Amino acid sequence: MYFSKDVVGQTAWHIAAGEGHIEVLEILCDWAKQLQLKPDELRKQVYLSKDEMGQTVWHVAAEAGHTEVLEKLWVWAKGLQLTPEDLRNQV
Repeated sequence: MYFSKDVVGQTAWHIAAGEGHIEVLEILCDWAKQLQLKPDELRKQVYLSKDEMGQTVWHVAAEAGHTEVLEKLWVWAKGLQLTPEDLRNQV
């Protein structure tokens, strides 16, 4: 359920980022900590997961103009060892 996708392939992370709901993202982040997810799993399932339009959480937040969400995602992503290749795939 944590990584479930809706009919257009979006996760709860996508929806919260697109709507600018930092509080929901914080709850999801807390759940990830409680589940003791490994950085590789978080990187793949949260930060690099694409919906049917090929958009990640970064894309939907940026498209909606939610810079505060992008800033928060960046802070959380620092510990996930995202590679330059990972980041290039976001644009």
